[in-house]
Amino acid sequence: MTDVNSEFLLIYLVLGSIAGVLAGLLGIGGGLIIVPVLAFTFAAQKIDAALEMHLAIATSLASVTFTAISSAWAHHRRGAVRWDVVARLAPGIVIGAFVAGLGAHYLSSAALRVMFGVFACAAAVNMAWELHPSAQRDLPGPVGLAVAGGAIGAISTLVGIGGGTMTVPFLAWCRLEMRTAVGSSAACGFPIAVAGALALGAAGLDAPGLPAFATGYVYWPAALGVALASIFAAPLGVRLAHTMPVRTLRRIFAVFLLLLGMKLIAPV
Repeated sequence: MTDVNSEFLLIYLVLGSIAGVLAGLLGIGGGLIIVPVLAFTFAAQKIDAALEMHLAIATSLASVTFTAISSAWAHHRRGAVRWDVVARLAPGIVIGAFVAGLGAHYLSSAALRVMFGVFACAAAVNMAWELHPSAQRDLPGPVGLAVAGGAIGAISTLVGIGGGTMTVPFLAWCRLEMRTAVGSSAACGFPIAVAGALALGAAGLDAPGLPAFATGYVYWPAALGVALASIFAAPLGVRLAHTMPVRTLRRIFAVFLLLLGMKLIAPV
């Protein structure tokens, strides 16, 4: 089945709302929850199983292009974005994300599922134990930042996220104050998402079995529904962060994420 009905549109809106609240409450990237839920939803829509992960990853990145603008602007207004650092990371990010997006076309949905599962497990361990690197060095030069940006862009694209789980630790390791690392990472999410979504959209244009309303691997009903809901829901998560036990909730979510990652690696 390739049509969109109200049931699935509602799922996209609810998913975006949950991702937005979690992003604001726990400080995590929405892609960690968006990608697997979209994959399961596409399976329920009877979309070709060979396309599920490609569509989930590309659609997640497309939704991040909208949410990253909102997030980056909010951090910019608080003076928390080092635009000079973002500008030096961006070329590597764009190249890495675009090359990875084109390369993902040649990977099977099962391979992408395992890659996401491994990444989700690693993110869960990091979240549960709050593993933050101590400041060790100054920012590298242009070549070093380009290489780091390329790695961040490539890995982020292959798992469909905005890259915060890698960009924030890297910038903190390079002696950026944590608030600035988070704000700069939010700004880096935009070039990651744009380059990755464009590459996956272009690579999948001729893929057989695509659903209606898809541009390559980007499925627009889901991308727009998730983005719209998450933008409006994120401020609620920020407000809840001041009233709820965030550390406990992060550990609970880490367990959920670990189980989800394991299921993706070895589905039963």
